[in-house]
Amino acid sequence: MNTLVNVARYHLVDRLQYVVLPVGVTFFAFGVNLAIFSLIPETPEENYSGGLFTLFVFMLVCGALSMTKSLPFGLALGVSRRSYYLGTILLVAGLSAVYAVGVTVFQVIEDATGGWGLGLNYFRVPWLLDGPWYLTLLTSFVFLLLMFVYGMWYGLIYRRAAVVGVVLFGAAQVLVLLGGVLLLSWTDSWPKLGEFFSTLTVGGMTGVLALMVCLAGAGGFATMRRVTV
Repeated sequence: MNTLVNVARYHLVDRLQYVVLPVGVTFFAFGVNLAIFSLIPETPEENYSGGLFTLFVFMLVCGALSMTKSLPFGLALGVSRRSYYLGTILLVAGLSAVYAVGVTVFQVIEDATGGWGLGLNYFRVPWLLDGPWYLTLLTSFVFLLLMFVYGMWYGLIYRRAAVVGVVLFGAAQVLVLLGGVLLLSWTDSWPKLGEFFSTLTVGGMTGVLALMVCLAGAGGFATMRRVTV
Protein backbone atom coordinates (compact mmCIF):
# COMPACT_ATOMS: atom_id res chain seq x y z
CA MET A 1 0.00 0.00 0.00
CA ASN A 2 2.85 2.38 0.78
CA THR A 3 4.15 1.93 -2.76
CA LEU A 4 0.77 2.86 -4.22
CA VAL A 5 0.62 5.96 -2.03
CA ASN A 6 4.13 6.91 -3.14
CA VAL A 7 3.09 6.57 -6.79
CA ALA A 8 0.12 8.86 -6.14
CA ARG A 9 2.44 11.36 -4.45
CA TYR A 10 4.85 11.08 -7.38
CA HIS A 11 2.07 12.20 -9.72
CA LEU A 12 1.10 15.05 -7.43
CA VAL A 13 4.55 16.57 -7.82
CA ASP A 14 3.02 17.92 -11.02
CA ARG A 15 0.20 19.79 -9.26
CA LEU A 16 -0.21 22.04 -12.27
CA GLN A 17 -1.50 19.13 -14.34
CA TYR A 18 -3.65 17.36 -11.77
CA VAL A 19 -4.96 20.20 -9.61
CA VAL A 20 -4.31 23.72 -10.86
CA LEU A 21 -5.34 23.31 -14.51
CA PRO A 22 -8.51 21.19 -14.00
CA VAL A 23 -9.80 23.49 -11.26
CA GLY A 24 -8.58 26.65 -12.98
CA VAL A 25 -10.10 25.80 -16.36
CA THR A 26 -13.39 24.80 -14.73
CA PHE A 27 -13.70 28.09 -12.87
CA PHE A 28 -12.50 30.07 -15.88
CA ALA A 29 -15.31 28.53 -17.94
CA PHE A 30 -17.68 29.25 -15.04
CA GLY A 31 -16.64 32.92 -15.04
CA VAL A 32 -17.13 33.14 -18.80
CA ASN A 33 -20.61 31.64 -18.45
CA LEU A 34 -21.50 34.10 -15.69
CA ALA A 35 -20.32 37.01 -17.82
CA ILE A 36 -22.26 35.84 -20.87
CA PHE A 37 -25.52 35.20 -19.01
CA SER A 38 -25.27 38.50 -17.13
CA LEU A 39 -25.05 40.35 -20.46
CA ILE A 40 -27.96 38.59 -22.12
CA PRO A 41 -31.03 40.81 -21.57
CA GLU A 42 -33.68 38.09 -21.54
CA THR A 43 -33.05 34.46 -20.72
CA PRO A 44 -35.35 31.54 -19.79
CA GLU A 45 -35.84 30.81 -16.11
CA GLU A 46 -33.65 27.70 -16.32
CA ASN A 47 -30.41 27.83 -18.32
CA TYR A 48 -28.03 24.93 -18.76
CA SER A 49 -24.62 25.83 -20.17
CA GLY A 50 -22.85 22.46 -20.21
CA GLY A 51 -19.61 24.21 -19.27
CA LEU A 52 -19.01 21.74 -16.45
CA PHE A 53 -17.96 19.15 -19.03
CA THR A 54 -14.61 20.97 -19.32
CA LEU A 55 -13.67 19.32 -16.02
CA PHE A 56 -14.55 15.84 -17.33
CA VAL A 57 -12.64 16.42 -20.57
CA PHE A 58 -9.63 17.60 -18.58
CA MET A 59 -9.73 14.39 -16.53
CA LEU A 60 -9.55 12.43 -19.79
CA VAL A 61 -6.47 14.42 -20.83
CA CYS A 62 -4.83 14.01 -17.40
CA GLY A 63 -5.40 10.26 -17.61
CA ALA A 64 -3.63 10.06 -20.96
CA LEU A 65 -0.73 12.23 -19.77
CA SER A 66 -0.27 10.10 -16.64
CA MET A 67 0.63 7.15 -18.87
CA THR A 68 2.66 9.01 -21.49
CA LYS A 69 4.63 11.82 -19.85
CA SER A 70 5.14 10.41 -16.36
CA LEU A 71 5.40 6.65 -16.96
CA PRO A 72 9.04 6.29 -18.16
CA PHE A 73 10.55 8.17 -15.21
CA GLY A 74 8.21 6.42 -12.79
CA LEU A 75 9.38 2.98 -13.92
CA ALA A 76 12.98 4.21 -13.94
CA LEU A 77 12.59 4.81 -10.20
CA GLY A 78 12.10 1.08 -9.74
CA VAL A 79 8.31 1.01 -9.47
CA SER A 80 6.70 -2.07 -11.01
CA ARG A 81 4.14 -1.65 -13.77
CA ARG A 82 1.43 -3.07 -11.51
CA SER A 83 2.23 -0.66 -8.68
CA TYR A 84 2.43 2.28 -11.06
CA TYR A 85 -0.97 1.47 -12.55
CA LEU A 86 -2.71 0.80 -9.25
CA GLY A 87 -1.06 3.84 -7.63
CA THR A 88 -2.37 6.00 -10.46
CA ILE A 89 -5.85 4.51 -9.94
CA LEU A 90 -5.54 5.42 -6.25
CA LEU A 91 -4.65 8.98 -7.23
CA VAL A 92 -7.57 9.35 -9.59
CA ALA A 93 -9.99 7.88 -7.06
CA GLY A 94 -8.90 10.54 -4.57
CA LEU A 95 -9.03 13.37 -7.10
CA SER A 96 -12.42 12.25 -8.39
CA ALA A 97 -13.79 12.15 -4.84
CA VAL A 98 -12.53 15.67 -4.10
CA TYR A 99 -13.81 17.08 -7.39
CA ALA A 100 -17.17 15.30 -6.98
CA VAL A 101 -17.57 16.90 -3.54
CA GLY A 102 -16.73 20.27 -5.10
CA VAL A 103 -19.32 19.83 -7.86
CA THR A 104 -21.95 18.83 -5.28
CA VAL A 105 -21.22 21.74 -2.95
CA PHE A 106 -21.30 24.30 -5.75
CA GLN A 107 -24.50 22.75 -7.09
CA VAL A 108 -26.13 23.25 -3.67
CA ILE A 109 -24.91 26.88 -3.60
CA GLU A 110 -26.18 27.35 -7.15
CA ASP A 111 -29.63 26.13 -6.12
CA ALA A 112 -29.66 28.34 -3.01
CA THR A 113 -28.78 31.47 -5.00
CA GLY A 114 -31.26 30.89 -7.80
CA GLY A 115 -28.51 30.04 -10.28
CA TRP A 116 -26.16 32.82 -9.09
CA GLY A 117 -29.01 35.28 -9.51
CA LEU A 118 -29.15 34.55 -13.24
CA GLY A 119 -31.00 31.25 -13.43
CA LEU A 120 -27.74 29.68 -14.59
CA ASN A 121 -27.27 25.95 -14.03
CA TYR A 122 -23.54 25.54 -14.52
CA PHE A 123 -22.96 22.75 -12.00
CA ARG A 124 -26.23 20.99 -12.86
CA VAL A 125 -26.37 18.82 -15.99
CA PRO A 126 -29.81 17.87 -17.33
CA TRP A 127 -30.89 14.39 -16.20
CA LEU A 128 -27.37 13.11 -15.40
CA LEU A 129 -26.48 15.55 -12.58
CA ASP A 130 -29.94 16.89 -11.91
CA GLY A 131 -31.09 14.87 -8.90
CA PRO A 132 -30.54 14.98 -5.14
CA TRP A 133 -27.10 15.92 -3.85
CA TYR A 134 -26.06 12.40 -2.90
CA LEU A 135 -26.81 11.14 -6.40
CA THR A 136 -24.88 14.05 -7.91
CA LEU A 137 -21.96 13.16 -5.64
CA LEU A 138 -21.98 9.49 -6.65
CA THR A 139 -22.61 10.00 -10.37
CA SER A 140 -20.03 12.76 -10.78
CA PHE A 141 -17.46 10.65 -8.89
CA VAL A 142 -18.00 7.62 -11.15
CA PHE A 143 -18.08 9.74 -14.31
CA LEU A 144 -14.86 11.55 -13.41
CA LEU A 145 -13.24 8.21 -12.62
CA LEU A 146 -14.36 6.81 -15.96
CA MET A 147 -12.94 9.71 -17.94
CA PHE A 148 -9.54 9.48 -16.23
CA VAL A 149 -9.28 5.67 -16.53
CA TYR A 150 -10.39 5.81 -20.16
CA GLY A 151 -7.70 8.44 -20.80
CA MET A 152 -5.15 6.18 -19.10
CA TRP A 153 -6.03 3.39 -21.51
CA TYR A 154 -5.52 5.69 -24.49
CA GLY A 155 -2.21 6.84 -23.05
CA LEU A 156 -1.03 3.24 -22.68
CA ILE A 157 -2.09 2.44 -26.24
CA TYR A 158 -0.01 5.41 -27.37
CA ARG A 159 3.03 4.16 -25.45
CA ARG A 160 2.55 0.69 -26.89
CA ALA A 161 1.92 1.54 -30.56
CA ALA A 162 2.20 5.33 -30.98
CA VAL A 163 -0.29 7.28 -33.10
CA VAL A 164 -1.08 4.32 -35.35
CA GLY A 165 -2.15 2.30 -32.33
CA VAL A 166 -4.38 5.09 -31.04
CA VAL A 167 -6.06 5.40 -34.44
CA LEU A 168 -6.57 1.63 -34.69
CA PHE A 169 -7.86 1.54 -31.11
CA GLY A 170 -10.41 4.22 -31.90
CA ALA A 171 -11.36 2.50 -35.16
CA ALA A 172 -11.85 -0.81 -33.33
CA GLN A 173 -14.31 0.84 -30.94
CA VAL A 174 -16.20 2.34 -33.87
CA LEU A 175 -16.42 -1.13 -35.45
CA VAL A 176 -17.74 -2.59 -32.20
CA LEU A 177 -20.43 0.09 -32.11
CA LEU A 178 -21.23 -0.55 -35.76
CA GLY A 179 -21.53 -4.27 -35.03
CA GLY A 180 -23.93 -3.48 -32.20
CA VAL A 181 -26.04 -1.31 -34.48
CA LEU A 182 -26.19 -4.03 -37.12
CA LEU A 183 -27.05 -6.67 -34.52
CA LEU A 184 -29.89 -4.53 -33.17
CA SER A 185 -31.19 -4.00 -36.68
CA TRP A 186 -31.03 -7.68 -37.68
CA THR A 187 -32.80 -8.80 -34.50
CA ASP A 188 -35.35 -5.94 -34.54
CA SER A 189 -34.25 -5.00 -31.03
CA TRP A 190 -34.32 -1.21 -31.36
CA PRO A 191 -37.69 -0.95 -29.50
CA LYS A 192 -36.26 -2.99 -26.62
CA LEU A 193 -33.19 -0.73 -26.48
CA GLY A 194 -35.40 2.34 -26.50
CA GLU A 195 -37.52 0.88 -23.70
CA PHE A 196 -34.37 0.14 -21.71
CA PHE A 197 -33.09 3.72 -21.92
CA SER A 198 -36.54 5.23 -21.36
CA THR A 199 -36.83 3.34 -18.06
CA LEU A 200 -33.19 3.83 -17.04
CA THR A 201 -32.81 5.96 -13.93
CA VAL A 202 -29.79 8.08 -13.06
CA GLY A 203 -28.85 5.51 -10.45
CA GLY A 204 -29.00 2.82 -13.12
CA MET A 205 -26.91 4.96 -15.46
CA THR A 206 -24.35 5.39 -12.69
CA GLY A 207 -24.17 1.61 -12.48
CA VAL A 208 -23.57 1.42 -16.24
CA LEU A 209 -20.79 4.00 -15.91
CA ALA A 210 -19.26 1.99 -13.04
CA LEU A 211 -19.25 -1.10 -15.25
CA MET A 212 -17.47 0.90 -17.96
CA VAL A 213 -14.88 1.97 -15.37
CA CYS A 214 -14.21 -1.70 -14.63
CA LEU A 215 -13.90 -2.54 -18.34
CA ALA A 216 -11.59 0.40 -19.06
CA GLY A 217 -9.54 -0.35 -15.95
CA ALA A 218 -9.13 -4.01 -16.90
CA GLY A 219 -8.27 -3.09 -20.48
CA GLY A 220 -5.69 -0.56 -19.34
CA PHE A 221 -4.16 -3.01 -16.88
CA ALA A 222 -3.82 -5.67 -19.59
CA THR A 223 -2.24 -3.11 -21.93
CA MET A 224 0.14 -1.94 -19.20
CA ARG A 225 1.78 -5.37 -19.10
CA ARG A 226 2.84 -5.02 -22.74
CA VAL A 227 3.95 -1.40 -22.74
CA THR A 228 7.53 -0.67 -23.71
CA VAL A 229 9.35 2.37 -22.31
